[in-house]
Amino acid sequence: MTMCPHDQRIEPVTGAAVGAAVQPAASKHGFIFKSILVTIVFTLYLLNINAQTNHSTMSNSTTNHPTETATLGGGCFWCIEAVYERLPGVLSVTSGYAGGHTENPTYHQVCGGDTGHAEVTQIQFDPARISFEQLLDVFWQAHDPTTLNRQGADAGTQYRSIILYANEKQKLIAEKSKLAAQQNSFSPIVTEIVPLKKFFKAEDYHQGYFDEHGHEPYCRMVIAPKLEKLEHKKVIQPTVQAPK
Repeated sequence: MTMCPHDQRIEPVTGAAVGAAVQPAASKHGFIFKSILVTIVFTLYLLNINAQTNHSTMSNSTTNHPTETATLGGGCFWCIEAVYERLPGVLSVTSGYAGGHTENPTYHQVCGGDTGHAEVTQIQFDPARISFEQLLDVFWQAHDPTTLNRQGADAGTQYRSIILYANEKQKLIAEKSKLAAQQNSFSPIVTEIVPLKKFFKAEDYHQGYFDEHGHEPYCRMVIAPKLEKLEHKKVIQPTVQAPK
């Protein structure tokens, strides 16, 4: 008997056959997904490397950037410290003692006048932003370099005007700067220019004294007017923290 085409059996499709049909498409999609994932991961990796490189470059630039140090004395170190803390390009200012012969002197010993030390400030600065010459220009304006062993009511060798140079270059600059300052002074400048042998950091309570004790009489009557004068002349930046 002849079978009608519609009566012909359709062989059932087995699971294996379905798998065989779907497998090529699934493999293709899986390959595309993996490719995208690898691309994303690789891109993130490159971005991370770039960020680390930029951070390293900035860190090295900051770390390796050369700084210099100046050591100056012009009366009470509270005054000089407050002045130089307000100069752009100055990175840090530390009050201390230098120019004498006593090892590790105390404040009371220096005040006694027997140590040979002067009250000084050691200034770390960025020479790309402010030069040693410019620091000295401020120095001549921040105190009276014509009074021997005295600044105002503060008298004694510990209050003498002094520049302690770190190297021959600073010595030559200091001598040249002193000569220039002398041309603008009616009285002889008595500032010492001597090599820095050793700097001794002062006690912690002397550091940042004006900013911490601006309300005290000495700060209000001596330091504050000096800062206001230099601010008015635009020598230093305005005082950020006003005296209490």
